[in-house]
Amino acid sequence: MSGINRELTPDPRTSLFDRHLPDTGQVKRLLRKEGKAHVFHDRITMKMVIQSIIERGEKTGFEDENDDYERYGLYFSEPIGYQIRADGSNIPLYYAEIKIIKGTDLYHVIPRTRPRRTSN
Repeated sequence: MSGINRELTPDPRTSLFDRHLPDTGQVKRLLRKEGKAHVFHDRITMKMVIQSIIERGEKTGFEDENDDYERYGLYFSEPIGYQIRADGSNIPLYYAEIKIIKGTDLYHVIPRTRPRRTSN
């Protein structure tokens, strides 16, 4: 079965969403600290991605006991964002995931290069 079949609530720590939108303070800090950041094109794209994952996303299946999230992801045919690097270069991103905090209905969404790999 695909999609998420329950009501979800955005994580009230809104900075988790801002860190994935271009030109925010969160992104600037990530670029300084990590040298790269994954961002959506804009807030409208982010909302479209959230709705698409809720409707059609696949549970990634990368379960490990140290992971505090239930993850659902989806590939898109068009870029939904990009990975920006501190040197100004970027690569398009076609994948995103919703991370739901285990034991809650709180989530946030992340554009990624590919599904998260298991640590096992």
